[in-house]
Amino acid sequence: MLNIHNLTISFSGEDLFSEITFKIDRGQRIGLIGKNGAGKSTLLKIIAGEQEYDAGSIAIDKEISIGFLKQDIDFDKGFTILEESYKAFTQLKKLEKEIDKINKELAVNQDYNSEYYNQLVDNLSDLNHRFELLGGYKYQGETERILIGLGFKREDFDKQTDTFSGGWRMRIELAKLLLQNNDILLLDEPTNHLDIESIVWFENFLKSYPGAVILVSHDKMFLDNVTNRTIEISLGQIYDYKKPYSEYLLLRNDIKEKQLQTQKNQEKEIKQTEQLIEKFRYKASKAAFAQSLIKKLDKVDRIEVDDTDNSVMNIKFPLSVQPGKVVFEVENASKNYGDKKVLTNVNMLIDRGSKIAFVGQNGQGKTTLAKMLVKEVEFQGKIKHGHNVQIGYFAQNQAEYLDGNLTVLETMENAANEHNRSKVRDMLGAFLFGGEEADKKVKVLSGGERNRLALCKMLLSPFNVLIMDEPTNHLDIASKNVLKQALINFEGTLILVSHDRDFLQGLTNKVYFFKDQKIIEYLGNINEFLSQQNLNNFREAEKKTILTVQENSSSKENYLQNRQSEKEIKQLKNKLNKFEKEIAKIEDDIKTIETQLAKNLVEVTPDFFAKYQAKKDQLEQLMDEWTLCADLLN
Repeated sequence: MLNIHNLTISFSGEDLFSEITFKIDRGQRIGLIGKNGAGKSTLLKIIAGEQEYDAGSIAIDKEISIGFLKQDIDFDKGFTILEESYKAFTQLKKLEKEIDKINKELAVNQDYNSEYYNQLVDNLSDLNHRFELLGGYKYQGETERILIGLGFKREDFDKQTDTFSGGWRMRIELAKLLLQNNDILLLDEPTNHLDIESIVWFENFLKSYPGAVILVSHDKMFLDNVTNRTIEISLGQIYDYKKPYSEYLLLRNDIKEKQLQTQKNQEKEIKQTEQLIEKFRYKASKAAFAQSLIKKLDKVDRIEVDDTDNSVMNIKFPLSVQPGKVVFEVENASKNYGDKKVLTNVNMLIDRGSKIAFVGQNGQGKTTLAKMLVKEVEFQGKIKHGHNVQIGYFAQNQAEYLDGNLTVLETMENAANEHNRSKVRDMLGAFLFGGEEADKKVKVLSGGERNRLALCKMLLSPFNVLIMDEPTNHLDIASKNVLKQALINFEGTLILVSHDRDFLQGLTNKVYFFKDQKIIEYLGNINEFLSQQNLNNFREAEKKTILTVQENSSSKENYLQNRQSEKEIKQLKNKLNKFEKEIAKIEDDIKTIETQLAKNLVEVTPDFFAKYQAKKDQLEQLMDEWTLCADLLN
């Protein structure tokens, strides 16, 4: 379908990548990976024909169509969701206008026997035939079906696109790409701003996509679930293997280890040969032998080990001071945007040391509550900060607050105070902005580099509560892993808004699920929240959530009672599990005794039957206790 040969592109005299070659075939789902700034987005733009390249060639089969989902989407204002989605059918909409024009002419033309009238009828017949062949009588229904599948409601179809959040606009763009049936899909960070439900839907769509897919993503789970081939751009070269991401990493490491071992053996042989040459080159009787060794050595193809860019951030989130036991106390908090109700009568207590994930569909109020907690937006109700609470807040668009005309160093120095200004360069070095990198203008940084700078800048202020809204957007996988470990090591309170399942796993111990102006609290991490209920997406979670602990209570007192009830339920469930394990063990013991007795494999002593009966009595007592516990739960 598409062949790339010796492609090279340079910026400021330095090659971004040099003489890379690969081809793309139908059915391949390629994960394009690499560090921030490696050239992934640039390569997609080149393939899409939106950017020039310096050398090499790109050959594309005739009539191959390419769809390109960019990181940033700009919709023209004034269009509804349906109108924007219909833009996927450029040819059909054009035919539709021509058919409508002829129908209007026929309505006013009464000369049925004229040549002109007959020509109009013939033209209309041809247009209707082409319209039908292109699916013209199905496209409206197909569009509605796809939009509903992506989570839109029918009442949303006539709303303006600019009234929806970035995540929902991304879904409209995905719908357009799906409806176009392109031969090649180019996807640049498609999971950014998508909630978990839509990510799962999109995974299933891509798995059955008949064309070719090239996607840039730093979502490890998404890559593993979707791709069957990985191309990594590293230090200007590419590494190409027909494996999904995690399998590729294992294979890549295995290959590098074999290269190192082979290189080591070759270096040993070369050293031995050089010693022989040095020993015999000055002896007349061995001079010819030494010369043959020299020629042999010159012909040796030296083994090279693949270069690897192992540079990563060095992050540590220090705790400023120890806050009080309760960090946030939220009472009857509500937030509306005009006529749209986002959150209604939210009540919660967030304890010191909690690690909380905010999850749910876009537009359900996750970011809004985060802003309410830091008092960035006005709201109704009450939110009280605990004693000694100092908040570090990383907004979803934090990088947009950076001044593009400043250098990286100037950005940090302007935000520093007299106590930490001397540490600015060391901090920048820890975030991979050492040396000349610190003198770059912010406007030339990639999305991931701007996120790194925003994280670094945030550390200039002390905090013991960290609220982060989609901090992994645009970060490469290595940087995400470092950030995750730093958050695991953080001794303070963490509130994390994220749709990255792999990033959330093992990081949080409590999930707040946002839906229909309500918040459901679930004790456990994101992996347990999904796997325990055997769910594939959050639509099922809305129907089958087992632990509904907090549903916007009408008062603080009711909420506190709910918290106590939840604690008692958890204790009863723990007891129930303990009884079930003990019952299973005793039943096994009794079964073993009865089997041995039946086969005459046991010596019947005077106290044998007494011990046997004691086991049965113990089982009966445990069954009674289990029944009592189960009744209390029901």
